[in-house]
Parts: sequence; C-alpha cells; structure tokens
Amino acid sequence: MIATVKATSLHDAQITLPTSKSISNRLLLIRILCGTNFDIRNLSDSDDTAVMLAAMRSDLSLVDVGAAGTSMRFLTAYLATARGQHTITGSERMKCRPISILVDALRQLGAKIQYAEREGFPPLNIEGTDLAGRTLALQGNVSSQYISALMLIAPYIRGGLTLNLEGKIVSRPYISMTLNLMRHFGAEVTWTGNTIKIAPQTYTPHDFVVEADWSAASYWYAIAALCRGKRFALRGLSADSLQGDSAVSEIAKMYGVSTHFDADGIEIVADGSAQQQISYDFVEQPDLAQTFVVLSCLMGIPFKFNGLESLVIKETDRITALTDELRKLGYALTTNHIDTIEWHGECCTPSHEPILTYNDHRMAMAFAPAAIVCGPIRIDNPKVVSKSYPNYWNDLKISGFFVENKE
Repeated sequence: MIATVKATSLHDAQITLPTSKSISNRLLLIRILCGTNFDIRNLSDSDDTAVMLAAMRSDLSLVDVGAAGTSMRFLTAYLATARGQHTITGSERMKCRPISILVDALRQLGAKIQYAEREGFPPLNIEGTDLAGRTLALQGNVSSQYISALMLIAPYIRGGLTLNLEGKIVSRPYISMTLNLMRHFGAEVTWTGNTIKIAPQTYTPHDFVVEADWSAASYWYAIAALCRGKRFALRGLSADSLQGDSAVSEIAKMYGVSTHFDADGIEIVADGSAQQQISYDFVEQPDLAQTFVVLSCLMGIPFKFNGLESLVIKETDRITALTDELRKLGYALTTNHIDTIEWHGECCTPSHEPILTYNDHRMAMAFAPAAIVCGPIRIDNPKVVSKSYPNYWNDLKISGFFVENKE
C-alpha cells in the first residue's frame, strides 16, 4: 500500500496525541511483577504495547513480538524469571537486531537462555528460573532498553542488582524514566555517577494515568515550523513529563517554534525566527532525530547532528534510510554511518519515487510533512505508523492534509 499525502489547506487544529508507549510498556512489566492488576488509564494503543499486553495475557510459552524492540528486551528479561519453558521471537528485522548484550547479562545472573537460530540474535529459548544478584558492567552506549529491562526486574532478583555503566551513556532520559517509575511503585533505586543500585524488594501497586507521547508531538512541531502562524493544540502533554523527548519543545525553538503550556496540554506556533545553521547532539533523544533531519532539509537549514549511534539498530538502519530517502526529495546528505549526519545545502535531482519506510513508523511520520514543501509525496507502507501512533493519518486530515491510500 502507498499513501499519497498532499498539504491542501492547512489550518489551526486541536490534536489528541497517542499516549506514551515507553511509559505504558514499563507499567505493564511492573504490573505483572506486582502480581496485582492495578488500573492503568490511557494505556497506549500502539502495536508495541498491544504486543506486551497480549503476551502477558497468554501462557508465555510462545511469544511473538513482531517488530516491537522494547517488548523483545523487556519480555526477555521477564521470561528469564518466569517459571516455565518459553520461546520469544519476532519479525525478520527483529531477528537481525542484536540481543547478546542483554542475554549475556542475564546469563551472568543465572538465566537459562539459548539462541534458537543465530548466535546473538532472536529467537530465544528461555527456561525461567530464580536469578541471583551481582554487579554487572555494561557499556553505557548500548541500548537503554537493555539497561531498563535489567532495572525493572532487579527488585525480584535474589540479592538485588548493581549496574556499572561504563563510558558514554546514551538515551539517559529513558533510564531516568525507568528509575522514576520504579520509585513511584515503591522501589528504592540509587543512581550515583555511573552506578545504579537496586536492592531486593517488591513493587507496591498504584493506579496510574499515562501521559501523552512527546515523541509523537515532534511531527506536529515540524508541521508548525513549516506553516508559520498556524496554531496546533496538542492535548495531554505537561511540562513535568517523565519523557526525555519533552526536549522537543526546546529543540524546536531553533526552528522558530514556541510552546505555550496550559491545563490541557500545549499550543505551538512558528514565528519564522529559525536559526540559519544548527548543530545538536541527539544522544539523549535519538527518536527525535528523523523528525529534525527531515525538517532541517525542508527548511533549507544546514545542520550537523551527532549522538546517533543507536539509530543503526532500530527498526531499520535509520542513518542509511534517511540519506537514501532524502535524496529522492533532492537533498544530498553526508554521514559517517556511525553516529553523525550532516547537510551543507547540497542538492541533487529529485527522483519523485515513493518514500520507503523500511517497516519503520518514524520514517513514515517524519517524511509526511514534506508534502508542505515538496508538493504531493507518496509514502510506502503507511500502516506502519500503528507501531506508535495509529491515528496519525487521520490527525493529519484534521489539520487540512489530504491522505489517500492505494494498493
């Protein structure tokens, strides 16, 4: 399926954003560890959260997470502690996403995990058992989901867990989110320097209301930046968010977009005061990178973005995907294919071919605003947005976009 996206008559709009899948998935793991079915209001309706919810309602003997990376990491850690024989698998892309760092860490705690196919990658065969606590050393530049997965199960590990994070820590706000949620449910966690300590204990159940997703808000910041003077009200966001991607409100200032908070959420509007050149380190907000790489090109703003090392192991190699797909729109980016993307204003001949998403929800959502500048664009596999923002295309229509899907 291909979606044709046109920016026909954009206007002010009020949008109800999806709720945070990052918070939702952590809550689901805490709830099953609690053993008490406390109420989670506004649980995310994303594919990733649906996978977690379905798995936890099953007998856990065979779990298929599809393309849900967070679910793969969190459930692997949980299944290592859950009595019984389990197999966890996923999509073909998931089978190419490394998981050896987490498996090695769990094995050091006594986990019984075997690779079902290829060494270092899913699927996994797991025999749940009691884990014994110790001190683990992990490189800080690994996926924060590995670290969060270990943290979340740590209260239920005999003897607790100490994590020493070595070197540069990436996606630090996601680790902070995990820590704050654990504390909300009564767990004592200390994070001093690069050391996280968690004693053996239990979570205390509490009802919880999930906040709106700041990552999803980033696409509306891009639209606002390209539609000077148009106002977009985004419901459910707050200034004291648990989410590191709330930094989007600060990053957007460089593109001339201001944020006004009220009791229901935020209103964003651009005044045209964008910087002429931008540099930024996305090490703490890697999920925002695609939004601002595409937006910078559309606004003609040369940029250098680094801190992108985790992008190559996401739903796709996002660094390569961005450079390949932006070339179709006439923008020639340069990259070291490790952690940096740059654009110095170089252009190339646009091909007008459909934008490929590589089964990556953020590729679809980051490129849709290009219709404002480039005219009608076609985006392959538009349904992929259901991974985190199922109502994205309908919300675009609310603000005046035309979206048509064809097989």
